[in-house]
Amino acid sequence: MSPVYRVLFLCTGNSARSIMAEALLNVLGYGRFEAFSAGSFPSGMVQPIAAEIAHGLGYRVPLRSKSWDEFAQADAVPIDAVITVCDNAAGEVCPIWPGHPVTAHWGVPDPVAAEGSEEDRRQAFQSACALLRQRVERLLALPIDRLGTAELQRELRAIGHAH
Repeated sequence: MSPVYRVLFLCTGNSARSIMAEALLNVLGYGRFEAFSAGSFPSGMVQPIAAEIAHGLGYRVPLRSKSWDEFAQADAVPIDAVITVCDNAAGEVCPIWPGHPVTAHWGVPDPVAAEGSEEDRRQAFQSACALLRQRVERLLALPIDRLGTAELQRELRAIGHAH
């Protein structure tokens, strides 16, 4: 059995996309992956629709918006991959992560920015979650334990370019 592969999903606010990515990978990759999420400037709250989607997936871990600083400490849980899911976080100067994890960007449109009716907003969250799910499923299909660091980084970055 391979060790658990740990992934940190980053976004600016850590209120929607990164939360849904954390839930998806923890549910779909249970036992093989452990996912976390954080933000460069956490909003301090999880968007209710994102929380509803995460719970609908069967994710029962308490959700909270937290700073990426929690994962940059020397005594933090070791992270194998850091994946940004918003363009703002991808352009920011990230902390130096302990262990030098591989990095990738999986840009996803921000559902929080959606305007219109409640149904329009829900659809934006569902669309973001569907795109994240496709990418998480591609990650799950990778032979992580057989890929070298450079290969893995290439594969993770390629997933972010897939639509």
